[in-house]
Amino acid sequence: MIAVVTILLAFPLGLLLSSRLAANLTYAVVYLWCFVFQTLYLLLPSLGADGAAGTAPFNPEVFPLDYGLVTLTVPVAGFALVAAGHWVRTRRQHSRRRAAAAQVA
Repeated sequence: MIAVVTILLAFPLGLLLSSRLAANLTYAVVYLWCFVFQTLYLLLPSLGADGAAGTAPFNPEVFPLDYGLVTLTVPVAGFALVAAGHWVRTRRQHSRRRAAAAQVA
């Protein structure tokens, strides 16, 4: 879920919002909401809430280090995509200004 949110929202937020702070903050809020929802969704079967302990995504005796590494990598990639979107926006604005200045001159 967090990877899907990152792919669908990070680059467009950087591209569409002129403020880098607003784009990063919006991405962070959406990412954190999805992270909490996803963690709860994955954790409940591990706690035996549905009675199917054999199909739980987490083993309660083992620390889920791999899950932590993935959830650390996804927002780093997301913030990089926000920065890339902002970079593309800035480049487009500068090229439009140069084209307009060339037409005037």
